[in-house]
Amino acid sequence: MNSITESIIHDEGDFLLIDKPLDWTSFDVVAKVRNTFKNCGLKRKVGHCGTLDPKATGLLILATGRKTKEISGLEVLDKVYDGVIKLGVMTDSHDVETPEYGHCTTDHLTESQIRSLAAGFVGKHLQQPPMYSAAWHEGKRLYEHARKGKVIKERKAKEIVIYRFEVIRIELPMVYFILHVSKGAYIRVIAHEFGSLLGVGGYLAALRRVSIGPYSLCDAKTVSETLETIRQQVSTTPTGEGS
Repeated sequence: MNSITESIIHDEGDFLLIDKPLDWTSFDVVAKVRNTFKNCGLKRKVGHCGTLDPKATGLLILATGRKTKEISGLEVLDKVYDGVIKLGVMTDSHDVETPEYGHCTTDHLTESQIRSLAAGFVGKHLQQPPMYSAAWHEGKRLYEHARKGKVIKERKAKEIVIYRFEVIRIELPMVYFILHVSKGAYIRVIAHEFGSLLGVGGYLAALRRVSIGPYSLCDAKTVSETLETIRQQVSTTPTGEGS
């Protein structure tokens, strides 16, 4: 699925399946690929098909050349994640980006409580984007407002669907899960709501995207592998054919 053919260095382009590293933004990956083309003497459009948070890892799909026109078709696909919720504590960003606060005990929680609550999340929900997100408000990203200490209460909620929320292991305060969700779902918000409904608070301690529609992380390459393959493809293409 992620074998890079000659099409990637030509105008028609291709889709690239990349395993995004921790602490990279989606645009960091796009910039690396775009600059690799530039350094090889090629000017190519590059875009990503759905943002992945810096504190998340896993499948990121990039489109190159004319394939960038098909990005909207991939952005609407369902996504599957595996991750960890830490209970008994919260953060402002609902993940590890900001400090913990509000620590409390989780000793009273039972496995049946936790699994039953997860099963109850399946279905349609109205979800408000978190303050620490790339959603826009009055010309600025929400995280820009958040980092200045400003809370935008009128954040527009969107309907999402949770198709599967399976707890695969419980080692309190950690809850390991698999989530299958529709486009636009913020897993951090689900983690925060999950902890709140248990009465102890919680945040997303780790997240990895394992699939987007039919595209799987198993077929993805690292950033360095992708860049090296592009360089090799360019170097083995007769002069002028990739321009």
